[in-house]
Amino acid sequence: MASSSVIAKRYFEALSAHDIEAAVACWADGAADQISVRFGELFAAFPDLGIELLDTTTQRERCAVRWRLTGTFLGPGRLEGFAPNGGEVAIGGCDVLVIREDLIVAGDFYMDGAEVIQQLGLIPAPRGVSALANTRTWARNALYGAEPEAIAAGVWLLRGGVPRRMNVYLIEDEGGLTVFDSGSAQMRGAIRAAGARFGGIRRIVLGHADGDHRGGAAGLDAPVYCHALERSAAQSPSPYRDYWNLTLLSVWARPVYPGLLAHWDGGALEIAGTVQEDDEIAGFRVLHLPGHAPGLIALYREEDGLALVSDLFYTLNPETGIGNAAHVPHPAFNLDTNQARESIRRLAALHPKVAWPGHAKPVAGDDVELQLQRAASAAV
Repeated sequence: MASSSVIAKRYFEALSAHDIEAAVACWADGAADQISVRFGELFAAFPDLGIELLDTTTQRERCAVRWRLTGTFLGPGRLEGFAPNGGEVAIGGCDVLVIREDLIVAGDFYMDGAEVIQQLGLIPAPRGVSALANTRTWARNALYGAEPEAIAAGVWLLRGGVPRRMNVYLIEDEGGLTVFDSGSAQMRGAIRAAGARFGGIRRIVLGHADGDHRGGAAGLDAPVYCHALERSAAQSPSPYRDYWNLTLLSVWARPVYPGLLAHWDGGALEIAGTVQEDDEIAGFRVLHLPGHAPGLIALYREEDGLALVSDLFYTLNPETGIGNAAHVPHPAFNLDTNQARESIRRLAALHPKVAWPGHAKPVAGDDVELQLQRAASAAV
């Protein structure tokens, strides 16, 4: 028979791998339901839960296991009635297991639950407080992004910002995600949560390096890529582009935008590498479509005509946030508005079936090419 410490280590290796079936197999009959429920709830609440076995002490049939647990409360599962809030936990604990004939027959679990609640920013208080905390979490998600929406095979949209007009795209990519554009800094938690649910973020690709598109990328622990002509802006500590001309905005919008741009931006990024025309990314082809920004790129998937186009065009008024028909981006933020028009026409010539921009609604329907041609010619 194996030693008690070997069985204990086998059990914790299964838990570390989130393999509940293998963990249950370490127990004698009768424990399956308890273990499945306990860890099923934990893994649902903390999809990135890490369980590290620190050491074991064995005496006859008893094995004391000291461990460390880390994770992020991302959900979708709840913890003691509380909705996921993105809080992080790191705590130690101990299991004392009774092992007979290579199976765990009993066990006691020791952890400071109050400390977990405190680390997560939750209050173990009278009935009704969890509802208050959940309301605050709902409000944050409503503003900064929460549940991804499926928009095509293997592609999800994460909406954020105020009022939910910033678009971040999540693309299925070899068991994880490629994130295209990262929205504002306030969307970082929602992007991290989505990454944990979908197997992890493999890379972030910026459509361009404006602050409301690079903002969420900082601190996600994933390599960031952009076009070579966007590298300097992505690495700059400033959220401003040297070709912007805010005097072209309405008088009332001019003093507002500097504060907004600083609020949305997440700061300078480390760029792992660059992409260029015709590169392949997660089943999409890279298109270089300059004008709004020198290195603006779109991702195009020919098999279903799906185009993810960053700020190639707008479907909202950037001064009011009100949605409208597709049009060339506002000249206050363009490197070259005429070049931006030509880039829209180039996309139209590919006959896309739907084009999703960096903000607001897509160009969709039976006349996408015509809508894009109109957008390229629209007054601004």
